[in-house]
Amino acid sequence: MARTLDIRKTPISPQPPNQEAVRTRILDQAAHLFLTIGYAETTVRRIAGAVGIKAASLYHHFGSKDEVFESILIRGIEVMVESFDIAKSTSKSLDAKEQLRLHIRAHLGALFEHGPYTAVHVSSFHFAPPIVKEQIVPIRDGYEALWTSLLNELNTKDQMSVPTSVALHRLILFGAMNSSIEWFDPNGDYSLDSLANAITDQFWEGVSSK
Repeated sequence: MARTLDIRKTPISPQPPNQEAVRTRILDQAAHLFLTIGYAETTVRRIAGAVGIKAASLYHHFGSKDEVFESILIRGIEVMVESFDIAKSTSKSLDAKEQLRLHIRAHLGALFEHGPYTAVHVSSFHFAPPIVKEQIVPIRDGYEALWTSLLNELNTKDQMSVPTSVALHRLILFGAMNSSIEWFDPNGDYSLDSLANAITDQFWEGVSSK
């Protein structure tokens, strides 16, 4: 069984104010580079150049490119969990479909409204070295477990009936949500609310009780 990690308890080492500001700039610029040019092309020198510091200075904050990437991936999952928790707390009184809709909207919001920290999970995680995946996979599994638990809860309601594996349907749902970063433009003709509604309706058609 895959290990899971509750990232709500992920320890974060405190940083002095000035160091924390530089660290944040490094992560912001690196996340943008990882998303736009990929893991392989993003070097410590390029990250440092984007921040406006020397490459050697970057090593005062991070030990390696992999450590930078790992920090970005952790923050991305933290954003997703925060969004999930808000949806969970605000949808308890709603019916099963509306609970699902709010959670889908929250996930899409995390992807599109919180910059590249979340999107790199879709675009770049596949290229992460084993040492990074070893640290991040349990955290990702923890987030995915939240969704499996949600679908299991909704599946007990009369309105929803998953005929096969809930985990399989969760993967299908994640595929629909995550792949949208490749083609959906939230500033285009359709809003994120419209996308969330469409994904919810399509998924619900396959799992609603007949």
